[in-house]
Amino acid sequence: MKRLALTLFLASSLTAVPLMAADDKNASDPTAVYRTQWHKDILAGYQSLATQSQKLESQAQTYCQSPSSEELEATKRLWLDAFLAWQQVRFIDFGPVEENNRAWQFQFWPDPKNLVARKASYLLKDEAPITPEKIGESGVAVQGFPMVEYLLYDQTFRSSERALPVGRSCQLLVAVTRHIARNGETLANDWKGFQGNYLGSEQYTDTTIRAAMAGLEILEERRLATPMGLRGNGKRSVYSADAWRSGASLIAADASVQGLKNHFLPAFAKLLNDRGQTDLAKRIEQQFEEVLANFPELDRPMAPLLSDDNAFKPLQSLYIDLTQLTALVNDRAAVELGVVRGFNSSDGD
Repeated sequence: MKRLALTLFLASSLTAVPLMAADDKNASDPTAVYRTQWHKDILAGYQSLATQSQKLESQAQTYCQSPSSEELEATKRLWLDAFLAWQQVRFIDFGPVEENNRAWQFQFWPDPKNLVARKASYLLKDEAPITPEKIGESGVAVQGFPMVEYLLYDQTFRSSERALPVGRSCQLLVAVTRHIARNGETLANDWKGFQGNYLGSEQYTDTTIRAAMAGLEILEERRLATPMGLRGNGKRSVYSADAWRSGASLIAADASVQGLKNHFLPAFAKLLNDRGQTDLAKRIEQQFEEVLANFPELDRPMAPLLSDDNAFKPLQSLYIDLTQLTALVNDRAAVELGVVRGFNSSDGD
């Protein structure tokens, strides 16, 4: 499938509405008030990711020190908590998360060549110690949530002689969760340090809107439409979805929508309201609720829904609701705010 590309810019003709005339800075940059809200909301998301990742690291150590079925299940639960915390802030594709391919380090996806499994096999066969340095030099397919998911959930691996809690597999589990936790902590701290640049540059208003628009489109086109057989080769395949090993593809989609609602929508709705687009802001808020209303019905594995036409219907309903949300944000709101969408390679030649 062609690589998704989304090129947008905030038109220079965007009408400025002074929101805080008493403040010289906000009078000259009326969008600063929205970036202030966005920075605060995104920081909350990053801090949650850091906290949940640290809990996962601690639990991985506990499990490997005293392995039991109960501790394994606890590790799986905390993996999911941390993974969903990442999904909530996954749409942010600028700023500190761009440094050192951090987004890819958290989640290497898509993985059509099954590099996660191949890298795991290589590291587990190797005799060199699995150190933080080893993880750091092994590439993004090793360093994030998909590798932990592989160790915890992959059926072939779980039935092999290397399955957890075998010593070297536990070493890999602990090392990768430590890497995730350190990245989470660093990202939250770096976002704090990014505040001056973010609040001081009007271009980040455009950048933030563009990130949310791209996040919605990736969710619609790649995370749902492709595994549903609505794009690509036209065949339903859970292997095109992310987190298919754990069956968390749909609950991850839920978390991504919830993250946009929590960390993007409040300031975005205020921006629309302040530009006189009250009805549109209300429609977008209502459509977020429509999408989320598909859950918890769809907080379950995607594979059974793809294999049965009757079970497929709730997935179709989710997809329709999401396409309507994407149209409202990416088309209607974009036009009203003067955001011009560039060519999207997912639309074809």
